[in-house]
Amino acid sequence: MPPAEYLQQMAWGYLLTVLIETAVLMACLSPRHSWRVRLASGVWLTACTYPIVWLTLPYCLAGQSYFVFLSVAEVFAAVAEAGLFRLTFLCNRPRDSVSTVRDWGAIGLANLTSFLLGLWLG
Repeated sequence: MPPAEYLQQMAWGYLLTVLIETAVLMACLSPRHSWRVRLASGVWLTACTYPIVWLTLPYCLAGQSYFVFLSVAEVFAAVAEAGLFRLTFLCNRPRDSVSTVRDWGAIGLANLTSFLLGLWLG
């Protein structure tokens, strides 16, 4: 695929991913987070991981099956986003393991939802 076409596909994919993941995070993050934090996390977390999934991992995993690539990319995105969320939005908060587990579950669900809808859309 020509680079310009690849980058255009990446941009559309990013917008779709942000829309899907932000919707899930708005609905599922724990109540301790304001709507601004929920909205910001939907855009920012994807902005941090998406370029790595699209621009770096394909070269790092060249020669591997598509299944291996998808597995690594999806696990990377979910784990990296959970870590970034913790560092950014949870460091100055009192410990609340129930809410933290809910937040990480919401991030995992957001990634799973965008992955499944992406597969379904084609």
